[in-house]
Amino acid sequence: MFGNGAKRGPRRRGLGAYNTTFATHSESVGMPSKPAKTLDTFPNPEPGRDYLIHMEIPEFTCLCPKTGQPDFATLVLDYIPDKSCVELKSLKLYVWSFRNEGAFHEAVANRILDDLARAVKPRFMRLTAKFFVRGGIFTTIAAEHRRKGWKPLPNVDLGNFPPQSNTR
Repeated sequence: MFGNGAKRGPRRRGLGAYNTTFATHSESVGMPSKPAKTLDTFPNPEPGRDYLIHMEIPEFTCLCPKTGQPDFATLVLDYIPDKSCVELKSLKLYVWSFRNEGAFHEAVANRILDDLARAVKPRFMRLTAKFFVRGGIFTTIAAEHRRKGWKPLPNVDLGNFPPQSNTR
């Protein structure tokens, strides 16, 4: 009894009861999304114009191939599409697919760029992978793809995109 005469509900010990209930429920209904290596595209709405698509993906994770420890990075993707653009949900599931894979930073950044360039066939694409500190060292990998014969238009500097935060 509480001081005001109300009765307590059933007593729960720790999070075990919640986790067991959740695990049982999630197994019966399945996860709504799963990691995937497929990158979907959609037609570029303005194929006659060079314009920049800028994305920041702050939750990239893979495993260190030497220690098995997780490596975290923010991926910054900049590209000028040609006939197609990458669909965001497929990109999210693709990025998620690296979570349990061991990969050196240099290899995984270049693999992601190659896969994206193969799917989207952009005029230009740059992937910058900014890995968080590991052993006192920050690693940043920047890799580029250019369509053969594509020349950028002269730069008109209208300012840079500011770094994104989780609030706008």
